[in-house]
Amino acid sequence: MSDPFLFDSTTPRFGLPLLFAGQAQKEAFVNEAHALADALIHCAVEGEATAPPGTPVDGTSWLVGSPATGDWAGQEGNLACCQGGNWLFVTARDGLRIADRSSGQEGRYMGGWRFAEVPVEPSGGSVVDAEARAAILGLVASLREAGVLPDA
Repeated sequence: MSDPFLFDSTTPRFGLPLLFAGQAQKEAFVNEAHALADALIHCAVEGEATAPPGTPVDGTSWLVGSPATGDWAGQEGNLACCQGGNWLFVTARDGLRIADRSSGQEGRYMGGWRFAEVPVEPSGGSVVDAEARAAILGLVASLREAGVLPDA
C-alpha cells in the first residue's frame, strides 16, 4: 500500500479547507468547503458590481468590479458569494467559467476575465455583398443565442 497523501491546510486551486485527524469543530471547515463548492460548481453570477447589494440573497454571486467598496473593498476581479448571510470571496483561477445572468453571456478567466465582444456590423464599400452580410449577422445571432456574445 502506498503512503497517504500529505496536504496543506487548503486545496491549491480554490482554497477549500481540509480536515485533519483530531481537528476540533470539523463541521465549520466542512460547511465552508461545501459553501465554496456550491458557489463554484456551474458558477453563475448576477452581474458585475463594485459594491454589495443592499439585501443580498443567499446563494447569489457577483463579479466584483473596480474600484470595490464596502465589504468588497480589495476584492476586485474576485467572485463574491453570499452564503449564510456572509460574503465568501473566491480568487479566480485560469479556466474558471461563469454564466452572467445580467447579460446571458458566458465569461472565462485566463489571467483576467474575458467576455466576447460583438463584432462591428459590416458597412460601406463600393459593393455591398448582401449574402456575406446576412451570413455574418447570422453568425452573430448564433453566438448570442449560445451565450458567447452579449444580448443586443
